[in-house]
Parts: sequence; structure tokens; C-alpha cells
Amino acid sequence: MDALISALKAVADPSRLRLLALLRGGELTVSELVHITGQSQPRLSRHLKLLNEAGLLERIPEGSWVFYRIPTDLHAGVRGADLARCLLDLVDDSDPVIARDQARLKAVMAEREREAEGYFQSVAGDWDRLRSLHVDEAVVEDALASVFPDGAKRFLDIGTGTGRMLELFAPRTDIAEGVDRSHEMLTIARAHLERAEIQNATVRQADLFQLPCKDGVYDVAIIHQVLHFLDRPGDAIIEAARVLKPGGRLIVVDFAPHDVESLRSRHAHRRLGFLDKDIVGWFHNAHLKPGSPQHLIGNPLTVSIWQADHE
Repeated sequence: MDALISALKAVADPSRLRLLALLRGGELTVSELVHITGQSQPRLSRHLKLLNEAGLLERIPEGSWVFYRIPTDLHAGVRGADLARCLLDLVDDSDPVIARDQARLKAVMAEREREAEGYFQSVAGDWDRLRSLHVDEAVVEDALASVFPDGAKRFLDIGTGTGRMLELFAPRTDIAEGVDRSHEMLTIARAHLERAEIQNATVRQADLFQLPCKDGVYDVAIIHQVLHFLDRPGDAIIEAARVLKPGGRLIVVDFAPHDVESLRSRHAHRRLGFLDKDIVGWFHNAHLKPGSPQHLIGNPLTVSIWQADHE
């Protein structure tokens, strides 16, 4: 009862209700909220602090930036998330203040997408050259769809990059989350998710060796084209297994062994592909039960998909 009364008191202010309404569609930084609402940063930060303490908002640090969002039951607690959504159902979107905020929000989202696409275009040439070395992405995505478990409620994309896995599989789940160390990539992922109007997926900055997640939370996790960048891929698999529920599935996508040495110098690849026995060994170390791998042959790179279920 005390927590409920505190939350209701926290939102019983026009400015704080405006903030809650702005954040129902995604994540925003303090500076973006200042721009939209026209309020001073100190005043806005005070409002956000009260909403965060009441469990109605979640604070997500990302380097020197801080994002705020409606909490999910994976982090700030389902009670705060449910209360926030119940209150937002009562907000009149035709209210002039709310409507003006939403118009400014669209402008902020458009600018964010322009910045993200600008960065992506700066590296797109190298990405295109890399994609030309292996089987078409559509073939890989179809194969992934065949091993993504039906009925999965919670999905984690580890090393989300541009958020493509979230775009594909968030619609098949209740809650989806992506983590990545790169702020630039997270900016692109957010823009892509907003453009696709996917509202049950969020991203955050995190180290894949120390995932900011509880044990046994997710029904499925994907590590897509990430292991070849790592010095300790086996440790990444162990950490991914930690956050899976019993019976949850880990899907790993990466290259089979190859000799394209230029990927080391041009794309910072630490490993030139992986043997089945290496991945299977790491699965066993993580107490995962391996399934049958798939190998999608390209020239000169073969994309492999390995899957394993939590014992």
C-alpha cells in the first residue's frame, strides 16, 4: 500500500505525467526531454528522479549519457511497470499539451534516425564487402527463424549491433532486449526499432561478459556474429547460459573456419571462424545441451548456426 501511494503521489504533477506519456513509446535522454518539454534540466532531472524512485521509470546509464524508459519486469519491477501503463491508458492523447509533446517527440526521433544513418553510411562500405563474402542474409534469417523457439516470452540479443535480431524476433515474444558495448550501434538499433514501430524491445549498453540481468530470466538468447571479435568466446557463452531459464535456448551464429586474413586487419576479427567441436565444448562447459548445427555455405565464408538448450 505504501509503495502504491508513493507512486501515485509521484505522478500527481502535470510535468511528471507529461514525462511518463513521452516515455511510453521508447527511451529518451535528459537532453531530449529538455528539448521536447522546454523545461530546465535541473527541474526535469528532479521530476525524473522522483518517478524513478517511485518505480515508474527506469534509469539506464550509457557512458556519459543517461536514458529513461518505462520499466520492464526484468529490471525495475513489474508493479511499477504495470502502474505506469495503467495510468497511461487514462491519458487523453488529444490534450493540447500531450499532442504538442508528441509532435516534438517525432521531430527528435527523426533527428536521431538521421544521426544513426549517417554513422551507418560511414561504415556501410566495409559492411557491404563483408556481406558479399557469405550467403545472403535472408537465407541466414530464415534458418534462424526455424530454430527460434515458439512460445518464447523473453528474448535477449547479445551484441545487438544494429538491432536486426530484435526487429526479426521481438514480434514473436512479449519482452525483447538487446545489449551492446557500442553507443553508436545502440543509436542505430534504437532508430531501427522506432522506424519498425516495435515497442516491446529495448536496448542498453552493457558488457556481454557481465550481463546486467538476473539468473534464469530469458527463454531464448542469440549471439549473432559476435564471438569472432572476442578473446574469450567460451566465457561469453557461459554468461549467456547464466541468464537462460531451465529449458531456455541459446543460438549462436558465426563463421565456420576460414582463411580470410583481411578480416583481422579490416574488421578486427580475433578468430577466423569456429569448429563445431569448439562451440559444442563451450556449450557443455556452460551446462547446455547442444542440438544439430546448420552450415550455410558461401564463398569463401560459411555461416554456421549452433543451438543448445539449458539443462
